[in-house]
Amino acid sequence: MKRFAVYLSLVLIVLAFSSCSNGKKNVFTPTSSGRPYEVLVVVDPVVWEKPAGRALFDVLDTDVPGLPQSERSFRISYTAPRNYDQVLKLFRNIIIVDIQDIYTQPKIKFARDVYAVPQMIMTIQAPNEKSFEEYVEENKQTIIDFFVKAEMNRQINLLKDKHNNYISTKVGSIFDCDIWLPTELVNSKEGDNFFWASTNAATADMNFVMYSYPYTDKDTFTRDYFIHKRDSVMKINIPGAKEGMYMATDTMSVEVKDIGVKGDYVQEARGLWHVKGDMMGGPFVSHSRVDRANGRVIVAEVFVYSPDKLKRNLMRQLEASLYTLKLPTEEVKGEVPLGVPEE
Repeated sequence: MKRFAVYLSLVLIVLAFSSCSNGKKNVFTPTSSGRPYEVLVVVDPVVWEKPAGRALFDVLDTDVPGLPQSERSFRISYTAPRNYDQVLKLFRNIIIVDIQDIYTQPKIKFARDVYAVPQMIMTIQAPNEKSFEEYVEENKQTIIDFFVKAEMNRQINLLKDKHNNYISTKVGSIFDCDIWLPTELVNSKEGDNFFWASTNAATADMNFVMYSYPYTDKDTFTRDYFIHKRDSVMKINIPGAKEGMYMATDTMSVEVKDIGVKGDYVQEARGLWHVKGDMMGGPFVSHSRVDRANGRVIVAEVFVYSPDKLKRNLMRQLEASLYTLKLPTEEVKGEVPLGVPEE
């Protein structure tokens, strides 16, 4: 009996490792390496230095929108296919450049958790270097958004297990909604249809704001109306250190676009804020959604104050929380769609 138990254990271990090699998650799958927003490109060194490779590098090297200073979208590393060993296969974000004349047209696909967890491996196929270059340039935003959303989904999974219950409770009592925020936001303030939570730190200060107002018509979702409404709400609820100081929007910096979250319309706005009469300022991003059941607009916003530090990771970490917003009539929160077909 003891010999049989040992044999059975060995069989299970072999099956587990075999499963791992086929890209399936199990208890033996290692934790991925690399930092958030770091991407490893597996590419022939000759191609990497030619226009095809430079096109991909330029996409990954694009500035993050809505920040006060230049910060790249990703930290980029690359390796030749012959050096793509078991260590490098543990990277959390990987792009494989696959240029072969067996393909008839360019294509993007991805696989998850192949060699490690969490992990995303994107493969970009093309029949030749010219079509690869053109395809990458045409699908620039798809490539960027894929890895940004993959990292946000990882943050959402962390928030699912550990988030600020106090904020969730207050958002529930004031707005009949739910949202997941980091536990570090321990200071808060309430107003009329308004809630503000913050870390209240001297630097790397993280902030979350939610407010609501009646929905009238589609003109509610114009850029000018957003700025007007935001400024009116912030002036009342977020004063500065002295009388006459208050938060305001840097109107020239604001960019708005329509996106979809859980199949519903969302107005995304990002830009810069400052305190009128003071030197404080920083980036913000917000989601405005229609709560049809209650005839109102719900605005969830995150912003940071971090004058002496880079802000990309801090803002993206907070931005992930916006995708966890749950309106009164919605089901459980889900993953942010990646926009690329999975293998």
